[in-house]
Amino acid sequence: MNRNILRVTKRFTFEMAHALYNYDGNCQYIHGHSYKLYVTVLGLVNNTPGSPKDGMVCDFSVLKKIVNEKIVEPYDHTLVLSEKDESKKHLADSGQRTILFPVQPTCENLLLHFKNEILNVLPNNLTLANIKLYETEGSFAEWDIRDQDF
Repeated sequence: MNRNILRVTKRFTFEMAHALYNYDGNCQYIHGHSYKLYVTVLGLVNNTPGSPKDGMVCDFSVLKKIVNEKIVEPYDHTLVLSEKDESKKHLADSGQRTILFPVQPTCENLLLHFKNEILNVLPNNLTLANIKLYETEGSFAEWDIRDQDF
């Protein structure tokens, strides 16, 4: 039996602002980024002649729907703050798009949150293989399934 396992990746972009609570540099102030999120799933290529999904690991529209609903729509053009940041909590009550995050809203913590959001709804025939979040053109955080035994 020929089992073709492949990884497929889709890129998403969104704008988001944040501030790092109790940080000792300029990131303590509200500032924004143009985020790029790369989501890679692993699965078997569908080899079912006549099937509308023949030749696909995952219909990109499925991945697009998941990531748009769980990440892009809630976080795009949103201010994300640590729920511990009492000095800025009033912004959440001001009618502005604000999320009070349970942990420091660093690139790393956002990435781990996004990973869990995707894992909660990913179809059973797919495995989340990699997720990469670029905060700037040259800075990103990455989670990879191959690192789990580290």
